[in-house]
Amino acid sequence: MRNSTVRAVNRLTARWAAEAAGGDGHGQGGTVLTAAGVWPLLALLADGAAGPARAELAEALGIPAGDAAAAARNLLDALAGVRGLRSATGLWAAADLPLEAPWTARLPDGTRGTLTGDPDADGKTLDAWAAERTDGLVERMPVALPEGPDAVRFVLASALALRLKWIRPFSEYPQRMHEGPWAGRELVVLHRTTSLLDRAKVTHGPAGPVTLLEVVGDTGVDVHLLLGGPDAPPGTVLTTGIEAATRARPSTPVSLLPDGNPGPGLTVRTVCAESPEPWLSVATPAFEVRADHDLLARARLFGLESATDRDSGSFPGISSEPLAVGSARQSAVARFHATGFEAAAVTAFGAVGAGLPDLRYRTRHAHARFDRPFGFLAVHRTSRLVLAAGWVTDPLPYEEPDQEAKEAEEAEEAEEAEFWED
Repeated sequence: MRNSTVRAVNRLTARWAAEAAGGDGHGQGGTVLTAAGVWPLLALLADGAAGPARAELAEALGIPAGDAAAAARNLLDALAGVRGLRSATGLWAAADLPLEAPWTARLPDGTRGTLTGDPDADGKTLDAWAAERTDGLVERMPVALPEGPDAVRFVLASALALRLKWIRPFSEYPQRMHEGPWAGRELVVLHRTTSLLDRAKVTHGPAGPVTLLEVVGDTGVDVHLLLGGPDAPPGTVLTTGIEAATRARPSTPVSLLPDGNPGPGLTVRTVCAESPEPWLSVATPAFEVRADHDLLARARLFGLESATDRDSGSFPGISSEPLAVGSARQSAVARFHATGFEAAAVTAFGAVGAGLPDLRYRTRHAHARFDRPFGFLAVHRTSRLVLAAGWVTDPLPYEEPDQEAKEAEEAEEAEEAEFWED
């Protein structure tokens, strides 16, 4: 994976996250997004664009338009090599739409299909592709298929689906929150203790300190939880966390931090203990976040202002027929639970006409607690590419299991106990 491409995608992630999570301090609620699914499509559009649209797309991408198609292919090829990550692209065009051979030759491998003009039939085909490529996490292609003069002439789409398991799972308990914005709510809270103090770090950004907790996955992708101060703008916490997680901003590991409360939600103490081994305890709510993004609502961010102009075609490198971007949307989901993390996104562009002990040792104990809205990132460990970013405002509530399910679980546990006794 090229470093220049990783940096470009991460810059787009940071800019988008700052806006989507509420960079002005007035957050828009929970969200999840993946610029790694948008960036390759913008690059392929830039490859076939001309005039102002080409310049705007290149600026949003952070690389020259002439290098865009090769960079998109390289990124998608690299993503295909990440364990636990499925990635795919697809192109569906109207049967009578002439496509330029040089542009189609530079497209990455992927699905090629034909739009029949029947919205119901085409919708089912596109939805089936989205669901299959994301293992059912995203069930619908985020594109409208109107009839008449606004009929979609082609759809260019990408899908990413990430599944990973924690190297060490969490324990899960129902817990009533006693303070903060979730006070009075009973949540599914995940607990874990590790001797690796430096899984937690503190960095400092424009809105003050941010605590980062790294949860290691089994596929080469890790999830970083980000907690800022109570009044820190969500967008600023996310951009600060992205810079720290990708090593563009320095951070200090817990082992080098002073006793006290050196970061939000973080307590560090030097204590007398029966073992010299340090430990870090973590408590965080489980969560599921879904979001639908209209990229044209942030057309400037994605370099799509001129590309939407229907008065003159901006993509002569794609087709001799004048084309404009009529819709650009992403549907995304992320789940963080006791045993792992899942995230998926489908992005589509439509073109129109997660006993008393012997206390003989002094050691460090730290506790990280996420008990108010916080951010998260899924980061490829080797390249530092941010695969997903989001903000949690509404964690999963605890729900009593129904009696039938509870009895089935108890029976299964009894059978397992009998097996080991035998």
